Amino acid sequence: MTDVTGRKRIGPASLSGRARLLAGSALLAALALPAIPLAPAHAQGSPLGMRPDQLGTGVSPGLGAPAAPAAPAAPGGGALGRGGAVSFDRDTPVTFTAAEVEYDQNENRVTARGAVEAWQGERILRADRFTYDRDTGLATAEGNVQLLEPDGQVLFAERVELQGGTRDAVVEGLRGLLAQNGRVAANGARRRTVEGGAVIMDLSRVVYSSCDLCAEDPLAPPLWQLRSRLATQDGTDKRLRFRDATLDFAGVPSFYTPYLSMPDPSTPRSSGFLSPSFGQTRYLGGFTELPYYWAINQSSDLIVTPLLSTEAAPNGFFSYRQRFNFGQIQAQGSIGYLNGRQSTGEKGLGGHIFSRGLFTIDENWQAGFSINRATSETYLRAYRQPATAVLSSTAYAEGFWGYDSYARISGLAFQGLREQDITGRIPFVLPNLYYERVLGRDSLGGTLVGDATAFNVYRNEGTQTRRAGTRLSYELPRFDSFGAQWTFRAQADGLAYNANNLDLAPNFGTESSTTTATGNVRVALDWRLPLVRSAGSLGHQLIEPRVQLVTGPNTGRQRDIPNEDSLDFEFTDANLFALNRFNGRDRQEGGTRVDAALRGGWFFPNGGSVDALIGRSFRASDEALFTEGTGLDKRASDWVGRVTVAPTTWFDVTARSRLDGSSLDRRLIETAAGFGLDPVGLPGTRLNFGYLYQIPSALRVPVRYTREVFAGVNTRVTTNWRAGVFGRYDIEAERGVAVGASAAYEDECFLFEGRFYRSFAENTTTSRTYPSGTTLLFRIALKTVGDFGLRAL
Repeated sequence: MTDVTGRKRIGPASLSGRARLLAGSALLAALALPAIPLAPAHAQGSPLGMRPDQLGTGVSPGLGAPAAPAAPAAPGGGALGRGGAVSFDRDTPVTFTAAEVEYDQNENRVTARGAVEAWQGERILRADRFTYDRDTGLATAEGNVQLLEPDGQVLFAERVELQGGTRDAVVEGLRGLLAQNGRVAANGARRRTVEGGAVIMDLSRVVYSSCDLCAEDPLAPPLWQLRSRLATQDGTDKRLRFRDATLDFAGVPSFYTPYLSMPDPSTPRSSGFLSPSFGQTRYLGGFTELPYYWAINQSSDLIVTPLLSTEAAPNGFFSYRQRFNFGQIQAQGSIGYLNGRQSTGEKGLGGHIFSRGLFTIDENWQAGFSINRATSETYLRAYRQPATAVLSSTAYAEGFWGYDSYARISGLAFQGLREQDITGRIPFVLPNLYYERVLGRDSLGGTLVGDATAFNVYRNEGTQTRRAGTRLSYELPRFDSFGAQWTFRAQADGLAYNANNLDLAPNFGTESSTTTATGNVRVALDWRLPLVRSAGSLGHQLIEPRVQLVTGPNTGRQRDIPNEDSLDFEFTDANLFALNRFNGRDRQEGGTRVDAALRGGWFFPNGGSVDALIGRSFRASDEALFTEGTGLDKRASDWVGRVTVAPTTWFDVTARSRLDGSSLDRRLIETAAGFGLDPVGLPGTRLNFGYLYQIPSALRVPVRYTREVFAGVNTRVTTNWRAGVFGRYDIEAERGVAVGASAAYEDECFLFEGRFYRSFAENTTTSRTYPSGTTLLFRIALKTVGDFGLRAL
């Protein structure tokens, strides 16, 4: 029906296809608004004036951090939520509904009123009124304008105006519910398209927060919010720029910056400066770190962090990563200058590098490397890098063929960081070859495994060794009518050596070189009888005696054979029944012996248990193969045992010990226990403590007794608060080893964490305390915005 003014009113059911297309296309042009220029790890907006019922639900997770040093990733993601606009097909049919549509023929204008709704694919726009001027191309949506994004985010506006063929837009009273609980508000927004088709979006009076609003007073300021007078999204430079940005805590302005720039959310990875950190150390004095993130390309990135301090020369750190279709590499390192302060005793240029890589060659083979080097342990400790007495580097290739075959070729290099280390005697191993194959199960049910090994050990000073060898192992289990398990085991080794400079190595003979071959055969019969009885409602009990007879030819002390892989030996319940109790092959245990142990256990219906084992070994000869103090240097070995008590889910303790076979003097005691304090009303609280006692070993420097205790507790005080404390004390040296404490508060939008750590480590050769023994760290994280840290060392 057309009235005298030329207006034609059309009900929703009779809307023509032409009118539907005109109105729908204009209305859906509003759906092409680009992502609001607010993104994780950057300044975003705030939900001021929005009631909880306006915000709705359905927020999608996964708000990324384009500028953060994340692993390289492919472009893409959700609008506002995952670093870019959700793409949709503009040729998808538009569906448009309204309570009433009016077409003014004189003005050539289409007006829709009442529950106006248009959608294209999964993007939906709603408004109370919509007007489209066909002559000027001006489209206006007014009244409760809502834009629902495919990823679940929701934008609200009082009025949206589009013009210039929908190239430019003005939004009034913008509100938004973003991913990861983010809420944004702005007085207005303007979109304009510049030459080349790039889009620039300006927002005025922007406020952002990811904090929940107070349920009792939704208009009260959130815990924190970020405000900016003007925010600009530059589609040409792919940057976000903020003018006059202020961070408020509980409504109180706490930080201000006149200008802030960061990557656009549509850019998954973009170069730029990261959050700085500040601190104070005894060695460096006051210092600051300002990391720069360089997105080299889609598969590699680099973080360069200069460190400037008041008491030391500038230092630089780097972290590099690259991914390939067939693998990845990572490397981090530094270069700096030690000035000899705080009794470090070192002065000069220093640095370190820690790196690793892994590559897939084909369906069977992969290769990798690990390179770790540093100028000194003092340098690592001074700059708070991981410090160990020995750094190892390796390059390798390994192959897998089903479950039954494995091969590996590698090279090894070591760096000793202790002052007493003699560099010339540190070995290089190249090549180091190993191949193993499960040769199958025979008709009796036994399994045969064979392997082959070879290595070359080179030193500038000392023994140089070349070894080739092979081993065959066989195991056949059987059960008798009484329920006892009988296991027959056999092991045969063949080894060939060529070695030089034996007289320069400790514990060897006086020969300068040797070429020799040796072998060893060990057979064993292992018997164990598990006796189980019911304890009614208290579960069931177990007593299991076990005896193993092992025999083979005597091997003697083998002083004419270099020892490269069997130096460090410790006798415990874990290797009591091993055929060769050395952890390598250069030393072969021979002769006849009997191993015996008794195991007892009580297993409760609730899953708890008490389990204990005690055992001993008896040798038939006086073969002096094991050194004094190892527990196997006499015909009757030391006693070894283990006790594990875990009656409930909130309590467990494990203790291992080795006692002298004659006097029962302690040789090794190692205890670790944990208590969950749930029964006393402290859920989430766990107490851990332990004790270590060990007699001196001639292979460890310094040669001294070890007696230490440690304890720690971690607890969740409330829903948002957690805390912890720990400490280690050296009883033998009568001094602390390390202490630490931590406390943290975390909710949906904010994290505050404080950590304290004090190390009392000493350089035992010079009795100097290493620099920077104390660490005090504070971390503040505004979720979806960024982290800020402060360190004192």
